[in-house]
Amino acid sequence: MQRLNVPVAMFAIFAGCCSQAFTDERPKRPATLPPIIQPVLFHTPEADAILSAMEIFPEDNAFNQSIEDWPLHPNSRNIVASVGADKPLRYNPDMSFVIVPPNQPRVDVAVVEYPGESDAGPWPVPQNIPIEGWPGNMLQNGQPVPLERVQQRPLQYEGDRHAIIVDPVNQKLYEFFTFGRTGSGWAAGQASSFDLSSNALRPDGWTSADAAGLPIFPAVVRYDELQRGQVEHALRVTVRRSRRAYVAPATHYASQLTDENLPRMGERFRLRRDFDVRPFSPQVQAILKGLKRHGMLVADNGIEWAISVTPDPRIPNLHEELRRIRGSDFEVVISP
Repeated sequence: MQRLNVPVAMFAIFAGCCSQAFTDERPKRPATLPPIIQPVLFHTPEADAILSAMEIFPEDNAFNQSIEDWPLHPNSRNIVASVGADKPLRYNPDMSFVIVPPNQPRVDVAVVEYPGESDAGPWPVPQNIPIEGWPGNMLQNGQPVPLERVQQRPLQYEGDRHAIIVDPVNQKLYEFFTFGRTGSGWAAGQASSFDLSSNALRPDGWTSADAAGLPIFPAVVRYDELQRGQVEHALRVTVRRSRRAYVAPATHYASQLTDENLPRMGERFRLRRDFDVRPFSPQVQAILKGLKRHGMLVADNGIEWAISVTPDPRIPNLHEELRRIRGSDFEVVISP
């Protein structure tokens, strides 16, 4: 991920070719959260029950808004072409997380790369905090690499190593960049906290664990929502080349390029209303419905058209189906 220090300044109701219709209402949540008495990893039935009961940001938050009727960006065609009209949609089984109880003990985390654009600790870091890609992307002899080994922070940069902590009871979210354990404790390149009951953005010009200054967790596709049949939020997407600009809800850019045909951080893409989702499996349909209703936000530089999915062994391989969707099936929209 390319980062730049920035000065402070700067689903869908689908009638077309399908007979199915998407409800306008978000699913009702259980009245109370299940009890959380110890850290819970993301790829468990216990996590599914908690996540199904969570309200992740208010209904009018940018991640939860319906954008099916938003107007097209006047330069939509060229922006899509700059990412790759013929390139396939892909997914990264990358963003793992841990759910913690409200009384999780807090510890210090040394912030070593972006302390000036990080929030203050201490942080509720449990001993079993997963690192980006674990366990699904980290196998040895067909078995997951032990988490304790994955947690060791390398001396030199070896990927973004995101780490995510969710505190549902206190409605808090904590995210780290290049996170891991060192000889003197936990360390990270950047540390961000978010209030899941608020629409507040990060300070203008500040990064987060993601280059756009956005939270990661609310935009990741999870097993529990694939089981329910629709992703109920905007997705996180990466592009290979972005512009030296950002648009809300993003607060930070990560490029020196000024070509107006390139997407800004926070740019919102929507799957076309007339795209037929019926030939796809229920799991992929759940993603495509979300892309029609909520779209996807450019969050970082990386492989083009790559959305983030939890590395949950219970999620089937979606690559072949998603690759049938091309960049030309998307359009850029702007807030009315």
